[in-house]
Amino acid sequence: MSKWFAKCSDWAPTVLRVVLGIVFIAHGYGKLWGGAPGMEAFTGMVVGLGMPAFMAYVAAIVEFFGGILVLLGLFTRYAATLIGIVMLVAIFRAKWGMPLVGGYELDLALLAIAVALMLSGPGKLSLEATIFKKEW
Repeated sequence: MSKWFAKCSDWAPTVLRVVLGIVFIAHGYGKLWGGAPGMEAFTGMVVGLGMPAFMAYVAAIVEFFGGILVLLGLFTRYAATLIGIVMLVAIFRAKWGMPLVGGYELDLALLAIAVALMLSGPGKLSLEATIFKKEW
C-alpha cells in the first residue's frame, strides 16, 4: 500500500489546488457579480472593520482571480500567498475572539491549504509545470 500512496503523491497538490480554487472562485464571484452577500454588503463589513472600502474590492479580486490561478496551477505560489493574506486578515480582523468552532475554523483550514501550496508549489499536474517545464 505504501508504494501505491507514493505513486499518488503527485496528486496531493492538485487536490489542494482544486479545492482551494473552487472555494475562492465561488466566494469572489459572489462578491463581484452578485449572490449573497454581494459587494455592497461585503464593502460595508470591511468598512465596519475599520479598513478602507477599496480593500473589499482588492479582497474580492484576489479571491476570484487568485482562485482561477490556483485552480489552473499557474503562478500558484503568488496566488496562494495573496489568498493566504486575505485569510489572515479575515481571521485577525473579522473573526478573532470568536470561538474556533463556528468562528474561524474554515478560514484557518483555507489558510493552511494556501500555505501548503506556497511551500510545495502547484505540483507536476499543473499548467505551470507544463508551460514552464518545472519539476516539483
